[in-house]
Amino acid sequence: LLKTPHVMVRNNCAHVSAECKQLESFPKCPAITFCLQEPKKKYFSLFPQTIHVAIVCAGYNASRDVVTLVKSVLFHRRNPLHFHFITDSIAQQILASLFTTWMVPAVRVNFYDADELKSEVSWIPNKHYSGIYGLMKLVLTKTLPSDLQRVIVLDTDITFATDIAELWAVFHKFKGQQVLGLVENQSDWYLGNLWKNHRPWPALGRGFNTGVILLLLDRLRKLKWEQMWRLTAERELMSMLSTSLADQDIFNAVIKQNPFLVYQLPCFWNVQLSDHTRSEKCYKDVSDLKVIHWNSPKKLRVKNKHVEFFRNLYLTFLEYDGNLLRRELFGCPSEADHNSENLQKTLSELDEDDPCYEFRRERFTVHRTHLYFLHYQYESADDSTDVTLVAQLSMDRLQMLEAICKHWEGPISLALYLSDAEAQQFLRYAQGSEVLMSRSNVGYHIVYKEGQFYPVNLLRNVAMKQVNTPYMFLSDIDFLPMYGLYEYLRKSVLQLDMANTKKALVVPAFETLRYRLSYPKSKAELLSQLDMGTLFTFRYHVWTKGHAPTNFAKWRTATTPYRVQWEPDFEPYVMVRRDSPEYDRRFVGFGWNKVAHVMELDAQEYEFVVLPNAYMIHMPHAPSFDITKFRSNKQYRVCLKTLKEEFQQNMSRRYGFAALKYMTAENNS
Repeated sequence: LLKTPHVMVRNNCAHVSAECKQLESFPKCPAITFCLQEPKKKYFSLFPQTIHVAIVCAGYNASRDVVTLVKSVLFHRRNPLHFHFITDSIAQQILASLFTTWMVPAVRVNFYDADELKSEVSWIPNKHYSGIYGLMKLVLTKTLPSDLQRVIVLDTDITFATDIAELWAVFHKFKGQQVLGLVENQSDWYLGNLWKNHRPWPALGRGFNTGVILLLLDRLRKLKWEQMWRLTAERELMSMLSTSLADQDIFNAVIKQNPFLVYQLPCFWNVQLSDHTRSEKCYKDVSDLKVIHWNSPKKLRVKNKHVEFFRNLYLTFLEYDGNLLRRELFGCPSEADHNSENLQKTLSELDEDDPCYEFRRERFTVHRTHLYFLHYQYESADDSTDVTLVAQLSMDRLQMLEAICKHWEGPISLALYLSDAEAQQFLRYAQGSEVLMSRSNVGYHIVYKEGQFYPVNLLRNVAMKQVNTPYMFLSDIDFLPMYGLYEYLRKSVLQLDMANTKKALVVPAFETLRYRLSYPKSKAELLSQLDMGTLFTFRYHVWTKGHAPTNFAKWRTATTPYRVQWEPDFEPYVMVRRDSPEYDRRFVGFGWNKVAHVMELDAQEYEFVVLPNAYMIHMPHAPSFDITKFRSNKQYRVCLKTLKEEFQQNMSRRYGFAALKYMTAENNS
């Protein structure tokens, strides 16, 4: 039975490859573990082996780069994966959120605090641009779980062009005391002939590149790896004074002294695309490529005669729809994921014949989310009055970002609803904008597109959750706040005792139909434009009820804040405390998304207080796709009405007698 190409398989297990037909060769299969079950029946149960990958990742840019690496691995893989990320607090927050919302089957993720490891390597002077994080691969034997026997270690600037299981299989080729799998360095760096007086760290021949490493952790621990690299580093630093290539210099110095430790990988496992390398000798044809390493600071601008091919391969994964990687592994039962199971159970309880099924389903859709897509640096003011502007947008509103940044100098939290390709367009747009690049207090959070609706309230909630100031101004991307509104709201916090009362401060909303507007610099100037017909109260022509309770007639002459009462369909733009309720996710696209939130504020006994010297102006734009659907699709309007009624019933159950007024108001309107 064992010498035939046929093996009986149970539990939907993996196919057995041709070289794994004999019993003695089973342990050498790249992606298969096996156990003999019920010997009398003489069959094997074969399960794909979990491949472990370790990556050091710190900061906003590296967190963005590593996603492309992960996509390339997921695209080709046929095995369960377990990622081990050594991260700072920034990368951990970003990647934990990303993987939680990505929900890729048969993928586990663990994080290890890089801050706890700094003392292990901070004594080593390092000139490399990776800084202290470039040294942390040295301490993986100590950092990773003690029962983990082997791991593939990757730099963030790697792109896979094949199944990572093929690389994992190379572990079985290690012999004797070989514990490190490395590709030879493809530049002349360690030969010491790049320039006059160039003096690199000692290395065996051309040395080895540490962008891709196979580590036999159990054997390294037995060889006392920690002691070995430390003694080597201390000795070499006496003359070298610092490392130039971070951990790579120390790995090479250890290998120079102990050449028996290394198994030399074929160079197609780490094709190094830095200037003046021998990378072109690693392959006869580009189809031979396995792993591409963008290890030059120039990245995609590096010199190589096949660089266009490499660049296109990289861009393919950069812009690839990550939702497509949520596929189950064929013939590989994955571990139970409680979040995924609960989601499937919830979705299965929905009635697919319900005309509003798609609306109801959207409420439970988990959108892949990448927080802080760009660098962010902001510490809230010490006086507890700080406020963040919150908004959401899609690709067609990018042009508003610069204008808003010019009008609002405070922190901003934005949720952007984009595809993977659009996220890269946004990145190029932002990096080419002096206005946006000059601001480090704007948090850009990408929520990736999925489904047919614009999840407006999910986007608002994502942006709200990333607010790190005591207060937030809940705006929309089409509005320009008045100059100085940020400071005015902060003063209002103290004036109206916001810390000890439940208030929603209303910023009166106006609109213009002109694309070129001389923005009013004062209330007097705004009133003049209002009288001239250059400005109007917001939605005066189409939806008066939305802002009528603001009482614009009173606002014209008001000099002190005044309280207004909630009325049906009231949807003002407000500043509230950070702990105010979230938006209700059942409302997607156009209709009732803000109305429901304001109703909830009222039910929780927030006072609506209009600010006498604050204003914001809505800028004109083409109608959104969702408002067009609302106007043209009767079923859309029917479902919205159904969702409204269900929301009001939920309000009655949650807030009891006090919520009856919402039912009554709706029936009378």
